[in-house]
Amino acid sequence: MSSSSSSSSSSSFDDKKGMQIALEQAKKSFAEGGIPIGGCLIKSDGTLLSTGHNQRVQKGSAILHGEMSVLEHAGRLPASTYRDCTMYTTLSPCSMCTGAILLYGIKRVVVGENETFMGGEALLKQNGVEVVNLDDEGCKEILQKFISEKPHCWNEDIGV
Repeated sequence: MSSSSSSSSSSSFDDKKGMQIALEQAKKSFAEGGIPIGGCLIKSDGTLLSTGHNQRVQKGSAILHGEMSVLEHAGRLPASTYRDCTMYTTLSPCSMCTGAILLYGIKRVVVGENETFMGGEALLKQNGVEVVNLDDEGCKEILQKFISEKPHCWNEDIGV
């Protein structure tokens, strides 16, 4: 079961603020003609390390999902830094992004929503990652608008 709380003892940063940053990234992708999924990586002390958004369309990339873009923009960081971070993402992370989260040892993931797409949340939880679902209407609305306008692009993004 996903928690719907907006705060956690493992983070001193307000989850709604983190999701707002992620949603702004999703809006940026949408404005660029891309898939509106955004994210950010924030340390437990509130330091914003990176932001990113899905750039598969914009860059013709097979792998630049929102979370992958966030990690790319973070650059090389010590493993201890990742373990002290929360990944914010507007949508439940797919298998590829789930794998990257596990690989880098990120211990907390806050998703905007998982109604439109349920990714690897169970695998994250099985590996000790705290997963918080904010069930955010703004995250749902922008993605649903994109899917209605470009269903073929959405299906490509999720491997259908």
